Amino acid sequence: MPATVEGPDFIALQVKDVSAAAAFFEERLGLRRAPASPPGAVVFTTSPVSFAVREPLPGVDLDSAARPGLGVALWLRTTDASALREQLVAAGTEDVSPLQDSPFGPMFSFTGPEGYRLTVHGG
Repeated sequence: MPATVEGPDFIALQVKDVSAAAAFFEERLGLRRAPASPPGAVVFTTSPVSFAVREPLPGVDLDSAARPGLGVALWLRTTDASALREQLVAAGTEDVSPLQDSPFGPMFSFTGPEGYRLTVHGG
């Protein structure tokens, strides 16, 4: 039988300012740092897929991108989308959309660090 892929196992956003992006995910979304991260990155203790912010890989020019992550949909799960949305609005997060129903529960989108568009659902 040929080898197969089971699914995503690690997601990292490439950012110019790793410290600021990590602070955003910690302070506004409540993510916690993993005990260890490789140089130039901050890994969080997320489940079921590991998540990190990291310095751009060689050859990646984020300054020339119209919007980082364009074409990729990154959804994050929460226990209470409505409460998290209100927290993000109160913290001055950019471009928070209205709460909507979805097949995955209540959801909304917002602009995160360095222009990444993120969607939150659940609860």
